[in-house]
Amino acid sequence: MLGVLQQKYMIKRAKSGSEPQLGQVISLRTLGDYLDLSPATISLVLNNAPGVRSIPQETRDRVTEAAARFDYRPSFYARSLRKRQTFTIGVLVPDLNDNYASQVLSGAEEHLIEEGYFYLTASHRRKPDLIEEYPRLLMDRSVEGFLLIDTMLEHAMKLPAVAVAGHRKIEGVTNVVLDQRRAADLALRHLYALGHRKIAFMRGGSHSSDADDRWACLMAKARELKLKVAPESTVQVTLRVSTPDMGFGPVNELLSRGAKFTALVCYNDMSAIGAIRALKDHGIRVPEDVSVVGFDDLQTAAYHNPSLTTIRQPLNHMGVMAAQILLKRLRGQEKSADAVSILPELVIRESTAPPRL
Repeated sequence: MLGVLQQKYMIKRAKSGSEPQLGQVISLRTLGDYLDLSPATISLVLNNAPGVRSIPQETRDRVTEAAARFDYRPSFYARSLRKRQTFTIGVLVPDLNDNYASQVLSGAEEHLIEEGYFYLTASHRRKPDLIEEYPRLLMDRSVEGFLLIDTMLEHAMKLPAVAVAGHRKIEGVTNVVLDQRRAADLALRHLYALGHRKIAFMRGGSHSSDADDRWACLMAKARELKLKVAPESTVQVTLRVSTPDMGFGPVNELLSRGAKFTALVCYNDMSAIGAIRALKDHGIRVPEDVSVVGFDDLQTAAYHNPSLTTIRQPLNHMGVMAAQILLKRLRGQEKSADAVSILPELVIRESTAPPRL
């Protein structure tokens, strides 16, 4: 076997040829001319292909040293055609500055890098036309599949897809979702145990993929605890940007109505931070006068003043899991599941306390 491989791939002589000229494009043939090796031999070594161990170690060392010396970069397109893979994933996010999306993406990136995959990211700003158009543009760039983070998908994709915080049952899309029923139970039982009965609620905007499911679960848990949810004590996020403004305006609206409440459940941590600012502007102390609960446990939640009691989503882990599922599907190692559920956790900090008597 060794003799056959040597006859097919080995050098004519051990002596190296002339060095590439300055500015010359370095290809397999260029390295072959320099090393007096066939391009096939060099390709076997650099790709660590089956049978490479039958090539003498000295020859393998010469190939890798020359490739490093002349900064040889294999052709992406040739590699893609040969393996019928581009090793590229398309990622859709609402906004590159979105804290939720960036923490999920950080976890996904961690796994993709380990597996030798590159990714292209597009932020759609929650605009339906961009959510429709960007997948087509990414497919034109030969992505193999999609990761969708907090993206409101309307129909099936032409490639395998995994959605984080996706709730719609769509063929070919695996949803990595938080157990919203458990989250609602943790948040409301915590406030109920502290003694709160007059609780205000902030609903997420329809543009957010988690909003409807989270609201339905909160209302179901409120009914179970026999908590009265007065219409004047509910408010909705309208802004599409993930900044504290998304909670600042709605709480000002609550207070202008004269709503009476001792606790407030916010849609997420960003809205909770804005809500606390609005409450303080009206002379209402947190948590002495009103307790506030957030959702997500963003990195800033622990450092806000007061630090934020919140429902933790393991965002980084959700990103890792989404990337793992997608790559397994691309490799045919896993069938398309409708949903994978993640358990939340209650993190109690300074923004909640028993109501004043």
